[in-house]
Amino acid sequence: MATSTPELTESGMTRRQVLEALSGLLLGMFVSMLASTVVSTSLPVIVHDLGGDQAAFTWVVTATLLTTAISTPIWGKLADLFNRKLLIQLAISIFVLATAAAGFAQDPGTLIAFRAVQGIGAGGLAALSQIIMADIISPRERGRYMGLFGAVMALATVGGPLLGGVITDSFGWRWNFYISIPFAILALILLQVTLHVKRTKRDVHIDYLGIVFLSAAVSLLLIWITNAGKDYDWWSLTTVLMVGGAIVSTALFIITELRSKEPLIPLRMFRNRTFTLAVLASIATGIAMFGASVFLSQYMQLARGATPTEAGLMTIPMIGGLLVASIVVGQLISRFGKWKSYLVVGSVLLIAGLYLLTTIQYDTNFVLVSIYMFLMGAGVGMTMQNLVLVVQNTARPEEIGVGTSGVTFFRSLGGTIGVSVMGAALATSVTNLFASSKDALTEALIALGPDGVEIGKQLSSGTLPAVHTLPETVRVIVEDIYAQGIAHSFLIAVPFAIMSLIAIIFLPNKPLTRMTTQERLEASEADLATVSTAEGMAALAATGSVKTVPDASAEASRDSR
Repeated sequence: MATSTPELTESGMTRRQVLEALSGLLLGMFVSMLASTVVSTSLPVIVHDLGGDQAAFTWVVTATLLTTAISTPIWGKLADLFNRKLLIQLAISIFVLATAAAGFAQDPGTLIAFRAVQGIGAGGLAALSQIIMADIISPRERGRYMGLFGAVMALATVGGPLLGGVITDSFGWRWNFYISIPFAILALILLQVTLHVKRTKRDVHIDYLGIVFLSAAVSLLLIWITNAGKDYDWWSLTTVLMVGGAIVSTALFIITELRSKEPLIPLRMFRNRTFTLAVLASIATGIAMFGASVFLSQYMQLARGATPTEAGLMTIPMIGGLLVASIVVGQLISRFGKWKSYLVVGSVLLIAGLYLLTTIQYDTNFVLVSIYMFLMGAGVGMTMQNLVLVVQNTARPEEIGVGTSGVTFFRSLGGTIGVSVMGAALATSVTNLFASSKDALTEALIALGPDGVEIGKQLSSGTLPAVHTLPETVRVIVEDIYAQGIAHSFLIAVPFAIMSLIAIIFLPNKPLTRMTTQERLEASEADLATVSTAEGMAALAATGSVKTVPDASAEASRDSR
């Protein structure tokens, strides 16, 4: 009786081996997303309890995004130089330890500091997970496995806010920071046992000056955006110094990258049209992805009076759109090898969802709000991972790390700047709207007697209010103010989404290669990747010493150069 042999993927691994290799990676991503999403719905409560204002709320979010953006290209460069398995284990350890430490914070400053350290680990997980996937799965095959990542993403992003809301309402918000520890320990064990990637042996040159200048440029820009108009005027000496410092740091970073042996972001990659356009599109995707998740949580609690648990339930339509789109489109791309039309449709949905969210009010029919969130989520799901995919498909194999982390960096940078700008706009709008509603608010507070005096003190302190605890007459006014402010902040993201659509339209429609990164690297070392003509390929095949590389692979190799 003949025994059936396991079906091999195009990378030479059985599907079971691929799934085993992905198990620890998937759990690592789950840890990262769970630790982030489990506190998303409770952040308004956390900032309120710690005595923080809208600026503190924004910095609790942007501190993580800032260090994620800065560290992502660093992790990507390290992935091209060191053992990737060890690096992702280190990233998980940093992320979870910082997350747990944040649970002990007693003031907004301490919380922001630990969230910044958390972002360093998050940057590693964001870059390394994509890089390691490219090591073991070809771009053409990757879509079928992206469904697994979509499922993990859905479980964390749907379950995290719900779990966080229940924990906050039942045990207190600090326990949200400890929930990911056992999952992290299990992820480290699984990665050690199941993940086996070849180590690239290269001379190590770390671009330390590039790290310093990049960090200075991004930090100065974000600090200026967040504090301008509140701590100092938009047009002031402080503004000139901070913006000027950001510009000088950016120029020094570019000069450093041009001279460095191992640049964080090789500027020659911008000669690759696919990379450049994918970077532009990723900026808008980052603004939508991070900005929406942050401010929709505030909308549910500050504009609709929801509790943390209710807010988690109310954001399910957005996550549903992201999950359905990422899984279905991933499968279609793997089956047919076509990707561009899905990216175009996704960017159109992103524009539609963001624009419709600019129309929301505190009493907008929630069915309509759910449709708007679903459209935006579907747009993000169809574009986010696939932009990384098309860059990996054309990047030189020895630069997969910096290519992947480059796109991820600009997505995180876009999200960081987007959240900062949207947060600053929200804070300004809310302040102005409170001033214009002063008479109505004062009248409602006076009618409450002594309780109204205490509520008035809380509202005038600048701290985020616990809206669901306010009396009905006051709550309606506060909800209306925050709804208008949040809707206005979404308007900022729309032009960037349009820019993303334009960039995607002009992306070269290159076919997806069936070779993994390791196979492409080995082919390049054997001088196969330099073959650019049919005659040259035929001559090599005629020697009998090498096998012919499939056309799609040869084309991808040519594109990468």
